[in-house]
Amino acid sequence: MAKNKTVDQKNVGGSESSIAVHWQEEKYLYASPGFIGQANLTDETIFERFSLDNFPDYFTEYADLLTWYKGWDTVLDTSDAPCWKWFKGGLINASYNCIDRHLKDNKNKTAIHYVPEPENEKIEHITYQELYVRVNEFTALLRDSAGLKRGDRVTIHMPMSAELPITMLACARLGVIHSVVFGGFSASACADRIIDSNSRVLITMDSYYRSGTLLNHKKSADEAVEIAKKGGQTVDTVLVWERYPGKYSSETPIVKGRDCIVNEELTKYYGVRVEPEKMLAEDPLFLMYTSGTTGKPKGCQHGTGGYLSYVAGTAKYIQDIHPEDVYWCMADIGWITGHSYIVYGPLSLGASTVIYEGVPTYPDAGRSWRIAQELDVNIFHTAPTAIRALRKIGPDEPAKYNYNFKHMTTVGEPIEPEVWKWYHKVVGKGKAVVVDTWWQTETGGFLCSTVPALQPMKPGSAGPAVPGIHPVIYDEDGNDIPAGAGKAGNICISNPWPGGFQTIWGDRDRFVTNYYTRYCKDPNSKDWRDWPYLTGDAAMQAEDGYYRILGRIDDVINVSGHRLGTKELESAALTVGEVAEAAVVPVAHEIKGKEPDLYVALKPGIAATEELAKKISDAICNKIGKIAKPRKVWLVPDMPKTRSGKIMRRVLAAISNKGDVGNVMTLANPEIVDAIKRQVQK
Repeated sequence: MAKNKTVDQKNVGGSESSIAVHWQEEKYLYASPGFIGQANLTDETIFERFSLDNFPDYFTEYADLLTWYKGWDTVLDTSDAPCWKWFKGGLINASYNCIDRHLKDNKNKTAIHYVPEPENEKIEHITYQELYVRVNEFTALLRDSAGLKRGDRVTIHMPMSAELPITMLACARLGVIHSVVFGGFSASACADRIIDSNSRVLITMDSYYRSGTLLNHKKSADEAVEIAKKGGQTVDTVLVWERYPGKYSSETPIVKGRDCIVNEELTKYYGVRVEPEKMLAEDPLFLMYTSGTTGKPKGCQHGTGGYLSYVAGTAKYIQDIHPEDVYWCMADIGWITGHSYIVYGPLSLGASTVIYEGVPTYPDAGRSWRIAQELDVNIFHTAPTAIRALRKIGPDEPAKYNYNFKHMTTVGEPIEPEVWKWYHKVVGKGKAVVVDTWWQTETGGFLCSTVPALQPMKPGSAGPAVPGIHPVIYDEDGNDIPAGAGKAGNICISNPWPGGFQTIWGDRDRFVTNYYTRYCKDPNSKDWRDWPYLTGDAAMQAEDGYYRILGRIDDVINVSGHRLGTKELESAALTVGEVAEAAVVPVAHEIKGKEPDLYVALKPGIAATEELAKKISDAICNKIGKIAKPRKVWLVPDMPKTRSGKIMRRVLAAISNKGDVGNVMTLANPEIVDAIKRQVQK
């Protein structure tokens, strides 16, 4: 292992990417023999087959997992570099691959376990046959009642429900490009996506549960339509699913001539079957908008054949999903994780996927583990955000329930080693293998992860690249930063892959500029080797080839020339047993340039004291060095969070720097912002 040393100022460049990494590498942990015995991928020769010498043909192994109407003419078409086209000339349909092809042998198998948030409501078990019927009937409604056709765009603003994947798969069956908006997003965010995609149809739901309250969701649809109209896009049809079929559960009235209650309209299409459209592999399947705090949302356009091949392959080989497994990804379908690893990946493999409507900690910290016990879930997939929340409020809850995970995934942001260890030991009961996956909305599927049966786990590290992905870490000048150098840089992917997005919807120039121009060797080249993909994340590679992702390049604090990654400071804070969550933000300093402020939420029942704040500060100095000593450790009652549970560091930075926190009313807990301001700015 490389020895990590505090870097002298003279050795630290002024570049955004040259972050000195101070924390030590963790020790390996190995999968149990029992896990390896059931793994889908135990063949070590895959890394030879998936070497760049065999690129791009090795990705046909993923495409061969699917059913094609017609095979492809070209594996990778680079003629419009860097807008890659995978399996060009092939004909395929995503809905057919996720439903129809399973009916012959598995029509009575559960495709979707839908778990309502209220515990007194029955879990719904939807078989592949029932899914086939419901998707076909809704496809007919989209075609005939809504007048949609191949190539049209539809915006879907729905909560977690069985009706959401039914809606997506019906769009895919018809060749309609869907744009799903996270249910917790505001009407304004929904309108932005309606305008950008030129959607004339909005699909929504009247209501849904959140923390025990039935929320009026239809209200957001009406507001979104009004905002979109002012922005130049008219929505002429709003399709409204009912949370309780046959009972409209919203205080917002139906607009005659525009709105249509789906559950009533579906009675016209009883028994109708719609033949799937034979889509070109390179035809768009969906748009997924990345949500930044600034700038216009980017509509990442994902193709049909390449994307579906990649999520099927990675779901099978990295998540070890077999048809007999019960698989629960606790993400929201409104994010790319939900598209790839709740809907398209698991269903293309014929697995049973769990969809949970509500909050994982409602009505108490044992809810997730009760669901796992009741459904006999054996593969569990969630984000560090949720893991930290469950660790914070119910650290001993998993032991109370009889479930057995063989495999657990973490996704969405880097996970601190201390949190990883709790996840493995307590949630996984020391038996489940953990894959710490790194990828992005833009990439469609996993980029880095251990292959669970072949490579050991390492807390805090995403592991090596998955088969077929070949990363490179560059400094600002395009020089490689070698493994074991103890420095981080810009992690890029040197080769295209089928899951990667095709372009930004309607803005090819922005696509090229944001993701490829930085390290492009020749802008006129049609050779993929000249177009490394810039991820925008900082990373380092250990001597053993494992990658540690340190977050966005922007998440760097330059203290007296020492470039510190916020994630390593937060990880150091989380080694203190009383700490549940930690967030580091930069504060302006006239001499040092910046210095870190550390916000900490404690575990329940722990008192906030000056002694504890000092203990946390000392832990950072001991782990990293005195250069990383926080200006102040703020012990706060809770962190400001989005409705998906992510800590809003931007808000905390504004408070520390006495700036404008902006509009915080879309947060899950906006009241906490004033409480923190009173504490910090008194």
